[in-house]
Amino acid sequence: MGPSQRENLSLLTDLDLISRYKATLDKNYVGELFKRYSHLVLGLCINYYKDKDDAKDALLQIFEKLFDELQKHKVENFKNWLCFVSRNHCISALRKQKTETSRMLDYNYTTEKQTEPELRIEKPDKEDEYNKLEEAIQALSSEQRICVELFYLKEKSYNEIVAATRFSLKQVKSFLQNGKRNLKIILTQKNERIPAK
Repeated sequence: MGPSQRENLSLLTDLDLISRYKATLDKNYVGELFKRYSHLVLGLCINYYKDKDDAKDALLQIFEKLFDELQKHKVENFKNWLCFVSRNHCISALRKQKTETSRMLDYNYTTEKQTEPELRIEKPDKEDEYNKLEEAIQALSSEQRICVELFYLKEKSYNEIVAATRFSLKQVKSFLQNGKRNLKIILTQKNERIPAK
């Protein structure tokens, strides 16, 4: 049974609203909390996402979570707890987004004066293929793996890799060339195709 027509939700404290929501599961009580704190959560989300539309999406996702989260947890200071939940949501979502992006390998020799043959690995369709590609990279020797990750994932130039690793320029080129070749071999042995344009 929901709030009565005469009940003025704005007069209830945060904890009263939570208590009544837990007792009735009436979403109007959480709706009142949303009205009170949506501007605060939106501001926090904008700090993480930098894009207002993405921040608005996150805001709605966070308040959608509250219906379940408020039933599970004992909340004594809603504002502080909400900030904690919101930060965790943003960090987790951005970490997941970054992981997915980093898994999209695009082997494309276009930096500086590099003239080696071009090899592209496009975004695989399935999470399973992401994992196999990541496993293949991990199977490379440590020197090859470091150079491959710096060059392709972090888009560092040869000279930046030399500065970061203290390998010579000749070693960096060799590790990259051998790393590419070994990556192809590993994926072929696993009967995994390398998606290409």
